[in-house]
Amino acid sequence: MSDVAVHGVAGEFEPSIFGTYSKKIGMWLFLLSDSLTFGALLAAYTYGRVSYGTEHGASLWPTPFHSESIRNATIMTAFLLTSSLTMVLAVRASVFGNAKAQRLWLLATMACGIGFIVLHGNEWSNLIAEGLTLPIFGTPPHAHAAAEFTEVTKTVPQFAGTFFGLTGMHMLHVTIGVIYLGVIALRKWFIPVLLAFWLVAWLGTPAYSPFHDASHLLLIGAIVISIILWLKPKLYDSSDVEVAGLYWHFVDLVWMFIFPLVYLMSTRII
Repeated sequence: MSDVAVHGVAGEFEPSIFGTYSKKIGMWLFLLSDSLTFGALLAAYTYGRVSYGTEHGASLWPTPFHSESIRNATIMTAFLLTSSLTMVLAVRASVFGNAKAQRLWLLATMACGIGFIVLHGNEWSNLIAEGLTLPIFGTPPHAHAAAEFTEVTKTVPQFAGTFFGLTGMHMLHVTIGVIYLGVIALRKWFIPVLLAFWLVAWLGTPAYSPFHDASHLLLIGAIVISIILWLKPKLYDSSDVEVAGLYWHFVDLVWMFIFPLVYLMSTRII
């Protein structure tokens, strides 16, 4: 008798030692490695804050954010918390085989993610215009030497570097998550939508903005998913939605560390 396993015959394959399917294991391994990346960024920010010293019992680390920034960050947090709920509902709908509800909840999750990205991008633009910037960023034409954060950038350059590095990495992950969910929800129909987002981002941002060149990531994403869907077209099942949910919840969880550490602890108390 042949020892070759026959596909589709129950019991012919040795079950996973982890008790789950390979896609889920792969996502958990990816999230484990990604948590090390964010852990390093959070540790770098915390080290910079702690090591900068104190004066008269107060930290010398900048506290540039005011009520408007905190209000904006709170709304962003609400978007992500809402997206976690809609993602759970999408997974639930997929388990019960309700394809219409699954698509609607995935689109709702994407809408919350897009809202987060738009608010975060607007916040970055305002901070750059107020003087909180990096050498790699362009200078807005209306910026001036007396901008609010110019002194912070000059005296504590680590603040701008760690702030933009940490929040930028998280914003990138949210963007990838939106693209990921878009592929599962709409498949090939998401490609023209993504190209439209790219054109809006590219043509709608000024040349000095860091988002002008970063918008090309959307074009790269459209090319990549076009190749993937061409090589392996498929209908995504409940396991695919569940795995995507793991990624999305991880991104939301990381923000729950960034929000208090970067924003609430760097608030100017008047």
